[in-house]
Amino acid sequence: MSQFFIRAQHIAPQHALSKLAGRFADSRVPAIRDPLIHRFAAAYGVDMDEAERPLGQYETFNDFFTRALKPGARPLADAATHVLSPADGAVSQIGRIAGGRVVQAKGRDYSVAELLGGNTEDAARFEGGRFATIYLSPKDYHRVHMPAAGALWQTIYVPGDLFSVNGVTAEGVDRLFARNERLVCLFDGEIGRFASVMVGAMIVAGIATVWGGRVKPHGREVIGENFADGPRFEAGDEMGRFFLGSTVVLLFEPGRIEWLEELGPGSVLRMGQAIATRTQ
Repeated sequence: MSQFFIRAQHIAPQHALSKLAGRFADSRVPAIRDPLIHRFAAAYGVDMDEAERPLGQYETFNDFFTRALKPGARPLADAATHVLSPADGAVSQIGRIAGGRVVQAKGRDYSVAELLGGNTEDAARFEGGRFATIYLSPKDYHRVHMPAAGALWQTIYVPGDLFSVNGVTAEGVDRLFARNERLVCLFDGEIGRFASVMVGAMIVAGIATVWGGRVKPHGREVIGENFADGPRFEAGDEMGRFFLGSTVVLLFEPGRIEWLEELGPGSVLRMGQAIATRTQ
């Protein structure tokens, strides 16, 4: 069954399906919007008790999907000593960057330089450092936050495929996170340079950042933008959001952090919880 699912993704019109999904997700027509929201919430067991607004108060499905939480719903760990989880989700893989490569699944890995859209300079900086891949399931809170304090240094939009990013696809598609459409966000902070890579997926209707708004999806060229005096964020601040779910890949330079020993593939995370200790 899993092989059929993967083969179907190879032949499916990924971008066309995602654009179509985006139109439905942005619809303000009650006959389209309301059934989508209510059926989705029921099917995936979305916890609306922690949401800032109840089900009937969203203008579009995307408005619901990127919903804010009530104040205090995600308490933050001590960012002076720890790195914070950037999102609700589950650890897909976590570990050390070695030989310029990141583990994707058992028997599969991919190039850090390719993940960063060909940015070999920063790929070299991350050699020997730490990485974590966090998968956001459909029921999760879908805003992405800062794992540590930092100033925005550069963004790189990388066009690509739109395979699903669940566990089955990660185990069956080579270089999944380095071939899907993504937005690389590089920051400089007290723990050096770090990356938060927002990876698109099948049916994902878009990615947005708090500094630039919605990223135009499905382009054909790698687009880099440097920020000489970029906005600065504190640990736990919102940095972006997914319109329908996906994955975040974190990269840190060597000697800066150490992952908590209890974390491993499958560990469930809540935004703001401690996931690593700062060593610098």
